[in-house]
Amino acid sequence: MMNQADKVIPPKQVLDALFMESENYDGVPVKGYDFSSGIDYEKIFAAYATTGFQATNFAKAVDMVNDMLKARKEPFTGIVIDEAHPPKGCTIYLGFTSNMISCGLRETIKFLAKENLVDVMVTTCGAIEEDLMKCMAPHQVGSFDFKGKTLRSKGLNRIGNLIVPNKNYCLFEAWCKDIVNDMHTQQIENGTIWSPSKMIKLLGSKIYDESSFLYWASKNDIPVFCPAITDGAIGDILFVHSFAREGFIMDIAQDVKCINNSVLRAQKTGMLILGGGVIKHHIANANLMRNGADFTVYINTAQPFDGSDSGATPDEAVSWGKIRANAKDPVKVYCEATLVFPLLVAQTFAKHVFGGNDNKDNG
Repeated sequence: MMNQADKVIPPKQVLDALFMESENYDGVPVKGYDFSSGIDYEKIFAAYATTGFQATNFAKAVDMVNDMLKARKEPFTGIVIDEAHPPKGCTIYLGFTSNMISCGLRETIKFLAKENLVDVMVTTCGAIEEDLMKCMAPHQVGSFDFKGKTLRSKGLNRIGNLIVPNKNYCLFEAWCKDIVNDMHTQQIENGTIWSPSKMIKLLGSKIYDESSFLYWASKNDIPVFCPAITDGAIGDILFVHSFAREGFIMDIAQDVKCINNSVLRAQKTGMLILGGGVIKHHIANANLMRNGADFTVYINTAQPFDGSDSGATPDEAVSWGKIRANAKDPVKVYCEATLVFPLLVAQTFAKHVFGGNDNKDNG
């Protein structure tokens, strides 16, 4: 029988590793929402802040957007170049990829344009054509599992789990081609040189449909920049048009100057970007002209390990001067945007319009 003197104790290095002393960390305790209290959505969202993981990042994004809106209400103290459109205290740049318009986030983005809650939009070609296309015929919910070969034989295009009948593109192209022809005529007769944002504003002014975010952006003079304007059906239309009339000019340099100047005139800037690629970098690169944005929220699923700009973290943007080194901690929410963007708008922009926080403003 083993006596006390014969007891084997673990090596000291094991004990030191297992029972290492902790420094005091003065953090916020982790705590989620307790549904025993019933269903209270405001308290559920408030609990996100202490839930951890992406819920906490979402709560930080809510705070950041509300900070943008608060700064937007501050008096502009710089030189006003355009008296008809005086700058706000913070210029908010909303970027989104085309699939955000393919899906039901179109209605959320339309709300922001209708209520004049953002100052500049940047998107890709698909968002332009699909916003207008939805005024003519709907997209439909399908399945991620529908087979491409079968869909192609039926003239049905798939975007994730959404279906866009090819006839919808035919309707859009039939409507748009005459506008392009008129634009070309104005170029020849009046010397008008079109830029993507000028074309987009024209298309928005001609759709006469209040479900369209482009209708409201045009009506409220919110510039919509699309540096990749030819990467979609609009590019197809321009290609086909070139067989009938050569020489139509689309000057993208005008828009680079326009968006960069908007940043230079801004008192503060905020970036709210859904997705990655060209829309993310176009806004961030413009903010480089002022040594970075003051407020930043990214929402995307891209990872940083491949060195892509889509996956680049906000801290990487700080290294380039695209987010200010002294800016309030920028936020990235690793999430697919359809899950969280409506909730983000509900907790920020919508309250600004309908009440519910200190950001309400009729101006």
